[in-house]
Amino acid sequence: MQQLISYIALGAPATRRPATNKLPFLRPEIGFTPNWYHQALGIDFGEKWHTNPAYRKQSLAEMRIEIDKRFPGNQIGKHETETPDLLTGLFGACSIAAIYGVPARFETDQWPVSEHVHISDVEMGNLRPPDLSVNPFFLKIMEQVDWIARTEGKVYGFMNWQGVLNNAQRIRGQELFMDFYMNPDGVKNLLDCVCTTMIEAAKILQQKQRDSGIHFTFFTVSNCLVNMLSPELYAEFILPFDQKIANTFETIGIHNCAWSATPYLNDYAQVPKVGYIDMGMDSDLEKAKTLFPETRRAIMYTPMDVANKASEQIRNDMELIAKKYGPCDIVAADIEHGTPDKKVLELIRICKVISGKFINT
Repeated sequence: MQQLISYIALGAPATRRPATNKLPFLRPEIGFTPNWYHQALGIDFGEKWHTNPAYRKQSLAEMRIEIDKRFPGNQIGKHETETPDLLTGLFGACSIAAIYGVPARFETDQWPVSEHVHISDVEMGNLRPPDLSVNPFFLKIMEQVDWIARTEGKVYGFMNWQGVLNNAQRIRGQELFMDFYMNPDGVKNLLDCVCTTMIEAAKILQQKQRDSGIHFTFFTVSNCLVNMLSPELYAEFILPFDQKIANTFETIGIHNCAWSATPYLNDYAQVPKVGYIDMGMDSDLEKAKTLFPETRRAIMYTPMDVANKASEQIRNDMELIAKKYGPCDIVAADIEHGTPDKKVLELIRICKVISGKFINT
């Protein structure tokens, strides 16, 4: 089974990529909000950033210079090849909803968000997966993929296809959480359609990447909203689709945000080929390590912790994580403008010191 690690490309939300080299016991992965880059460099993350790959390439070069200046010798935003990553971050987390007709709203200093344009009860029950070969939004993504292939030779990077629950909520809205009780058949149809589209879209993209010489065979599901469901609802409605995705690809990664994954760990253990899983510090870390001994684990360390905790508190957190949960990634994503650079550098330093105390097995 292939392990995956956290990956935060410049200007992009966190995602995952294959683990290719020997990893530190505590591996920090650092990422900043678009507003951080906007305040530092004046970069406009509006619609042009997401629709014009040439503009995106120029802005990424500016970000690289700024990051290297402020955090010399770092690995922030870097990956395992020299091929530029012009794909990761494209349309944020909105792509699947946009394929289903939910417009994305673009912001100068933030990632895009899905508009509150939701389907009705009847539409949810009658929904069918769209034909991606003629879907206008998906074709726009593929046009950019083709541009990247022509310009760079290889198409490195990852679309954030999200998870079935996240996508269903963007398409149906908050009524989805009542639908689990009031209209379960409609929910299952919506989830099935969304899952089908996620798999089809990922396969098409991965084939184009293979044609360019880049081989990816994994999928990451984002279960950011899972804490809105009871473990029983997750097991009945979402788990079968997570399992279906896992069985379709060679490896699956499971993203939980910084919430407690404890109520869902037993069900997650029923998903095959889990190469990555993350969770918040409040989770039962020892149980997670026991259930996923061969999986690359990660902690989502909140930007508030990075900004506000004293060095001693951060060190205590890292030592606890290392003891109960390591080896693992420390994902410090969404760091906001105003967080001192020295706080980021201190987290990186602490992880390095603690890693030196452990033998990575």
